[in-house]
Amino acid sequence: MKENASRHLAFAMDVDSFDEAEKWVKLLRGKVGLFKVGKQLFTRCGPDVVRMIRAEGGEVFLDLKYHDIPNTVAKAAVEACRLGVRMFNVHALGGGEMMRATSTAVREVCEREGIERPVVLAVTILTSSTDETLRQIGIDRPVTEMVPRLAALARDAGLDGVVASPREVGLIRSACGPEFRIVTPGVRPAFAAANDQKRVTTPAEAIRAGADYLVVGRPISAADDPVDAAARILAEIEEALSSSADG
Repeated sequence: MKENASRHLAFAMDVDSFDEAEKWVKLLRGKVGLFKVGKQLFTRCGPDVVRMIRAEGGEVFLDLKYHDIPNTVAKAAVEACRLGVRMFNVHALGGGEMMRATSTAVREVCEREGIERPVVLAVTILTSSTDETLRQIGIDRPVTEMVPRLAALARDAGLDGVVASPREVGLIRSACGPEFRIVTPGVRPAFAAANDQKRVTTPAEAIRAGADYLVVGRPISAADDPVDAAARILAEIEEALSSSADG
């Protein structure tokens, strides 16, 4: 049962050294489905940290939120495929042309080089952002309108899913259908603090709303017993999966 639940859980490995990353991989491999490598760790350690996770039997969510001209992002996406990541993301605000170029490049390199195609996601609106954040940068539409709009743009460009707050999962499902993948950060179990995330919910609420993957960092890494914290989150995920199946 827990093995099934673990496929839905990604651990945000927001650390600043290779040794620290390796420690977390050895501790949590088999207990989480993915290790999320973000800007801090990748900038410090580079592709070697991805190779280490793969060598230890872990899967990688490369969370670099590529956002540049279409050709540059497409070429970066090709290298992510060659690294063997299971999942990576671009920023939906880069636009439809950028996302289409990425989708095409990923398909072509995977077919040509015999690479298992990763899940390609678009980031909609960061979970730290609010309507006021958007107004400050000149976007006069609310988060609840922008998220499904960007999700539909990503779907139409050939991407597999989005990264979005669990509070917008229902909106995305309505806009993009049941097969579109949704990865939700901003997930905080009841025993953990919200920290700097604004639009948060619990693991069970996110799964019941229709999220496919949950990204959890500090509730695990800052816990007195990280393995126990992960187990408690998995139990909550499993209960939500079971109730959804029964329903």
